[in-house]
Amino acid sequence: MSIRRLAPPDMQPPSFAFNAENAEWAKTVIAKYPQGRQASAVISLLWRGQEQGGWVTHPMIESVAKMLEMPFIRVLEVATFYTMFNLEPVGTYLVQVCTTTPCWLKGSDAVVDACKKHIHPHERTVSADGKFSWMEVECLGACVNAPILQIGSDFYEDIDGPITEKLIADLRAGKPVRAGPANSRHSSEPEGGLTSLTEKSLFDGSIIGKYKPVAPPPPPAPPAAEAKAPTKAASGRESPKQKPPGAAT
Repeated sequence: MSIRRLAPPDMQPPSFAFNAENAEWAKTVIAKYPQGRQASAVISLLWRGQEQGGWVTHPMIESVAKMLEMPFIRVLEVATFYTMFNLEPVGTYLVQVCTTTPCWLKGSDAVVDACKKHIHPHERTVSADGKFSWMEVECLGACVNAPILQIGSDFYEDIDGPITEKLIADLRAGKPVRAGPANSRHSSEPEGGLTSLTEKSLFDGSIIGKYKPVAPPPPPAPPAAEAKAPTKAASGRESPKQKPPGAAT
């Protein structure tokens, strides 16, 4: 398991404070929890702080700990445990490249090479222009569209080395880019078209929808001669007679 630590002191900003909008948002989130349970908002506040500043800093952890009346170490434990929190400076565009097995088999090495060439040779390092940084991540949950990378909240799928190079160049130049599959697909359907469930009768109502289930008929009643007479209840039966002492059984 990797060890996650905060960036060294010389990289830390002098202070942190939520802007006015986020400060009001934080008060609303904290108010959702009963008195004494405000610590439940720690992940939400750290995430909003990261969205504001790009990464989780030492002053940010101190600020969140004070707002939630938590020890500093408890907030630090959360920030260093979850890999979604960036503990070092990132570029304007943080490129997260999936290199788990399906993406690797489909060519994620070429995507990584493009990041090394056009951003920085080492991951988790901000490019010279400050616009980019990149990192390898675990599965992003779109294996059928491998290889895939994530920038912010957008996913770029079915990519390769040249597509990644163009994506970085367009973002650097301020050009609009389109998220999603980079090939002819719209989502995760087969590239060559459907290979199953292709019969039109499955969808035009000629088979499905035409069938109407019919309840089976009730079983016939047994003949009167075979019907059993009801037995007496236990309370209506005669109790056994007591035998005198010494009588044969």
